[in-house]
Amino acid sequence: MTIQAAELRVGNLMTLDPVTVEPDAPIAEAEQLLKTYRVSGLPVVRQREVVGVISQSDIMVARGSELIGPRWDRVQVRHLMTAPPVTVHATATVEWAARLMLRRHIHRLVVLADDGTPVGVVTPLDLLRSLVGDTGDVSA
Repeated sequence: MTIQAAELRVGNLMTLDPVTVEPDAPIAEAEQLLKTYRVSGLPVVRQREVVGVISQSDIMVARGSELIGPRWDRVQVRHLMTAPPVTVHATATVEWAARLMLRRHIHRLVVLADDGTPVGVVTPLDLLRSLVGDTGDVSA
C-alpha cells in the first residue's frame, strides 16, 4: 500500500540522522564533512539545538571573497552559516515543506523532533523522489 500524497509527511522521506557541525568548528571541518558524507549542507548545532545551516554554496562564495580568502584558516562555521535555520517538524506535510522551501528560496529544511533536536534533513531531491516513487533504479 502506498501513502497518498496528501498523507505524506516530511518524516516519511527525510534523510535520517543528519551530519551536523558545531558553530565554533573551523570552516575546514565543515568542508571535510560535506565531502566525506557527500551532502550539500549541514545543520549547525550547539548543545543539541539547531542554530544555523552551512552549505557548500556558503563556503564557495566565501572562498572567493577577497576579504575572507586570505583569513581562511581563522574562519569558523558561525561566520558563514545562515541563521536562524528554517526548520520543520517531522509531521509536517510534504506539500507544506515544499511551499516553505519555495517561499524562502532554500534547498534544505532541518527536521526537528518534539524536543527540538535535529532528526533529519529534507531537500528538494527528497521531494522529487516522493513524487516519482523513486526506488533508486535509473534504468527506466
